[in-house]
Amino acid sequence: MMNPLTRRRLLQSLPAALLAGSSVRNPAFAVEDDNPERTGVEFVNTAAQQGIDKGLAFLATRQQEDGAFGPGGYNRDVAVSALAGMAFIASGSTPGRGPYGSEVDLCIKYIIDNAQDSGYINAPGSGSHGPMYGHGFATLFLAECYGMTERADVREKLSRAVHLIVNTQNAEGGWRYQPVRREADLSVTICQVMALRAARNAGLHVPVETIDRTIEYVKRSQNADGGFMYMISGGQSAFPRSAAGVVAMYTAGIYEGPEVEKGLAYVMDYLPQGGGFNRESHYFYGHYYAMQAMWIKGGEYWRKWYPAVRDELLARQRSDGSWVDSICQEYGTAMACIILQIPNNFLPIFQR
Repeated sequence: MMNPLTRRRLLQSLPAALLAGSSVRNPAFAVEDDNPERTGVEFVNTAAQQGIDKGLAFLATRQQEDGAFGPGGYNRDVAVSALAGMAFIASGSTPGRGPYGSEVDLCIKYIIDNAQDSGYINAPGSGSHGPMYGHGFATLFLAECYGMTERADVREKLSRAVHLIVNTQNAEGGWRYQPVRREADLSVTICQVMALRAARNAGLHVPVETIDRTIEYVKRSQNADGGFMYMISGGQSAFPRSAAGVVAMYTAGIYEGPEVEKGLAYVMDYLPQGGGFNRESHYFYGHYYAMQAMWIKGGEYWRKWYPAVRDELLARQRSDGSWVDSICQEYGTAMACIILQIPNNFLPIFQR
């Protein structure tokens, strides 16, 4: 059997080959080589790769015939379906190509089938807690896939989805659960910012003023301790939204400055210490953003963070390959697989 590390490095040439022949318009789509100093690929050890492989295999068994994911209260949720698709792409598969190419294609079909003429992506009858979460993750997924395929049908839905995000930004500079210009919270806002960044990377127009207003909103959401409040009306800092706040600034193009450094310092206080699983709510959501923040920052931040979270996640994986979360197993498993595979550097939105 091929060594998992060798297998991953062989797969790494797939997206590069596919992208080389496309009219990619942004250098963010460039795939770096597998120099460990740049990619961190050495941190994805054999145990981690085995865990990833089991997790992806579990996800594949949970996909429904029309491409949807998510049971129970999150039945057929577009956010869960989009994140599952991103987990497959993070392994090296692309739409129609690779071990999970058919699963990615089905995810695209499901998202497109639930994209309304208004641009709003939301599956009727799904149990989403906040539909704009789903819209943001689904738009991000479409943007990543469009950059790899340049499919006209994907671009049409993506363009409308981006237009809806831009037109529903509220006066504060953020977004909330519904596609209306009323309240805003940091958690929903980061989903929209990443979607806009991915769309811009793929060649779609995103107004500069939209991003400028978002930057101001995110900065106003930061507390004196470096963490971030949920809404700018006030509130305590917390790990998940603070990790999201740092990534929001990175995604908006702010890579340095006191806000970034204070935010990173706050998040580092939540570095797993091997003393048990951190049971704070929104665990996977928090580490999804924290891992991105540390990956982009690099250096000691990355070298400390990835192994600690990697080992914690592997210790919590179930024998069937899944990870449990209060939302659903599909969500927890997709998030865990994305987190563990960030060093693969396959998804353009995560590339340094």
